Amino acid sequence: MTCLLSVSGTAAAVAVVSAGLMTSGALAADYPAKPIELVVPYAAGGGTDLVARAFADAAKKHLPQSIGVVNKTGGAGAVGFSEIMAARPDGYKLGVGTVEIAMLPHMGIARFSVDDFTPIARLNAEPSAVTVNVDSPWKTFDEFLAYAKANPGKVRIGNSGTGAIWHLAAEALAEKTGTQFNHIPYDGANPAVTALLGNHIEAVTVSPAEVVNHVNAGKLRILAVMADQRAAAFPDVPTLKDKGIDLTVYTWRGIVVPKKTPAAVVDTLRTAAKATAEEPSFRESLAKMNLTYAYADGPEFGAAMQKDNAFFKALMTKLGMAK
Repeated sequence: MTCLLSVSGTAAAVAVVSAGLMTSGALAADYPAKPIELVVPYAAGGGTDLVARAFADAAKKHLPQSIGVVNKTGGAGAVGFSEIMAARPDGYKLGVGTVEIAMLPHMGIARFSVDDFTPIARLNAEPSAVTVNVDSPWKTFDEFLAYAKANPGKVRIGNSGTGAIWHLAAEALAEKTGTQFNHIPYDGANPAVTALLGNHIEAVTVSPAEVVNHVNAGKLRILAVMADQRAAAFPDVPTLKDKGIDLTVYTWRGIVVPKKTPAAVVDTLRTAAKATAEEPSFRESLAKMNLTYAYADGPEFGAAMQKDNAFFKALMTKLGMAK
């Protein structure tokens, strides 16, 4: 009797699981059957928001349903990322992932981790760049670094806030070169750049996109970029690797979904994201915003996320910022 009940119970369990799999498969096959929500963890009007809206607009040609952008701000992005992580994994709530996914967990201000998201596609990436006032005495990165080493703590580098990506870029440069800088936090990259224009600080380590207009106007000078390759807009500016310093620091933006999203839905989104990223209108939108196109498919994007996760964990631990 016990054996018969056990078999019967097992059969029932198998039937339930099979029904669940069939339902999941059916939902994936019909996807998307309703509008999709794209969560942006930052305020409207910023770079991440602009990339998201350009993507949503260009995606109209490649998905049968529209994508609506919703801003969920707070906690340096933690609020929005937490909502994306906790969303029903059915493909109807996507998120714009940024490098902070690989940073915030190590600071003890987030319950999520890189592993809680499935990457769909990276869309944009911006490296850090060492930029000085055109009136400064440094015409090259070598001159700048030599002065900083000879004068510990005298060179003030402005950033977009303590613990933010551009602060960590400058800290990484200091750690890699054995140099001591004076890190000055501002409420965003723009105030830091304004301080540099006024000669209140000696340098910033924000992205080239955030200083390009001032560089073109002859007010600022980029000395080096923390990238794998030289910037197309500044082919004469060396990378740190050109200078024998093995350091690259990027911020990036891409599409992510909760980790348990069905494979069929993920595949649909990857295909649509690739086609959308290749749309001339999308690339033109980024160019107008001085943002760098840097498409990478899900697996490649995921590998980059994991690499940054390990990098920032190690760096924050060295700096005493990890919790």
